[in-house]
Amino acid sequence: MNPLLQTGMTIVIVALAFYTIAFIRERKHHLLNKTLLFYFTVGLVFDIAATCFMVIGSPNSPFTFHGFVGYSALLAMSIEVFLLWRLYLNSGNNISLPTAIHKYTLFAYSWWVLAFITGGLIVALK
Repeated sequence: MNPLLQTGMTIVIVALAFYTIAFIRERKHHLLNKTLLFYFTVGLVFDIAATCFMVIGSPNSPFTFHGFVGYSALLAMSIEVFLLWRLYLNSGNNISLPTAIHKYTLFAYSWWVLAFITGGLIVALK
């Protein structure tokens, strides 16, 4: 397998770990704090890096079903991080998350996990 793809796959697993920790903390505490912001932001950075490695390393077109799902999931998580940063900068630390953001987090994370699973299935079925 292409070393760039292998690197991308390793990095996306790290992104999954950070996103999952952030998601569980958000679900459990319903609070926006520096720790939650850190996990979501680092997850996004690793997600962007993994996507770049996979696009560069893949012999396939970047415009596939998995590509669409992956790019839209990356966009959803980018919006999540943007909303959290905006709320943090406007309202401060240790605030209760608004219901709309709490619901959006569930959507964004679920969509991202779906993209992760479809990528894993593609690799497993080859």
